[in-house]
Amino acid sequence: MTKLHTVDYLFLYSIISIWLLLLFNAILTLSGYMYYLNIKSKKIDILKELKVFPMISILIPAHNEEKVINKTLKSVLALDYPEDRFEIIVINDNSVDNTGVILSDIKKRYKDRKIKVITTDKITGGKGKSNALNIGFKEAVGEYVVVYDADNTPEKLSLRYLVYAITKDKNLGAVIGKFRTRNKNKNLLTRFINIETISFQWMSQAGRWKLFKLCTISGTNFIIRKDILDKLGGWDVDAIAEDTEISFRIYKIGYRISFMPLSVTWEQEPEKLNIWFKQRNRWAQGNIYVLIKYFKRILKERNYSVIFDLYYFFSVYFLFLSSVIISDIIFILGIFTPIKVSLSGNFVIIWLLAYILFVLEISIALTMEKGESNSKNLLLVLIMYFTYCQLWLVVAIRGFVSYIRGGILKEKIKWYKTERF
Repeated sequence: MTKLHTVDYLFLYSIISIWLLLLFNAILTLSGYMYYLNIKSKKIDILKELKVFPMISILIPAHNEEKVINKTLKSVLALDYPEDRFEIIVINDNSVDNTGVILSDIKKRYKDRKIKVITTDKITGGKGKSNALNIGFKEAVGEYVVVYDADNTPEKLSLRYLVYAITKDKNLGAVIGKFRTRNKNKNLLTRFINIETISFQWMSQAGRWKLFKLCTISGTNFIIRKDILDKLGGWDVDAIAEDTEISFRIYKIGYRISFMPLSVTWEQEPEKLNIWFKQRNRWAQGNIYVLIKYFKRILKERNYSVIFDLYYFFSVYFLFLSSVIISDIIFILGIFTPIKVSLSGNFVIIWLLAYILFVLEISIALTMEKGESNSKNLLLVLIMYFTYCQLWLVVAIRGFVSYIRGGILKEKIKWYKTERF
């Protein structure tokens, strides 16, 4: 029998971890597809079936959003929902561009609508999205709070679908809608992001909801009960992934979060790689913060649904990341040094099967969006693993390094607002 060396054990660890996550994601993808068929079969006529119209407070945090805020406000004002049953609260968060001027003009043009603009300064604002949302929700009078990012253009019926879902189930603390890439055809990067967001929502959101009744709030296009926000004290101002953080606290007090894919908003994604890196680095740091914040206390409380979600995030950010890094290092060492894996077996076949499974998972997710399952996107998926996915490794590593450095130096994590185009 061949004696196993350290490199063999590391290689086995990486292969097993990668395959476990791929297989689990395959299960999630198939579950997401079942949920898609389930929603499709219901044929919800939202104009007839929504019969109650609770008061809604729509929060829009805006920091230097002169390029997009006008289009966003027009889309929100055009929502198909009784005008007297929703208010719009824009938090003009320490903007130094023309955001305030544009908002003043909109208020004058739509003086008969319920639009409130809260303007902060260097003392009260400029501290990130969580702080801006907290300022806004304290002024909210609605029974429910809805959040849209400042670059969003929600579809006309999107609010109706969110209200329909949350009012049908008292166990739901929040409901998330779907977000799509508005500028997907701009360049190769935005096309990759479009595929990524589609697969994430049908795999991780719809799949987890179908299997485990779990979802995580996305940063936009979601509805949450106002009394829950009051109970939780709003958003955590130290969390730069405020959506993930508040999701865990909603689970913790016994509520669920569901996915309503018929509620759709279109958002602008980064068009330049350096901006994409900054945005994703913020996401990585924010999710690491949430994992560390809740890991011990959730295990003690034995909330099994939350423990599962915590494990899912851990597997993505720790197990999968470390496994891919290890396998890449071993591959490079095998080419340029005498260090080799002594295990017998055709590992090229194992890798090829993993690659095929990855392509199948993403391709299935694309079939659930009209017009996305085409030859161009299939070609992009085929090269995505070797390009876009590898960039995510850099993001995750940078996120870890930034988080650890911030902890050592006692630096407060800064919230980075994505640049608009």
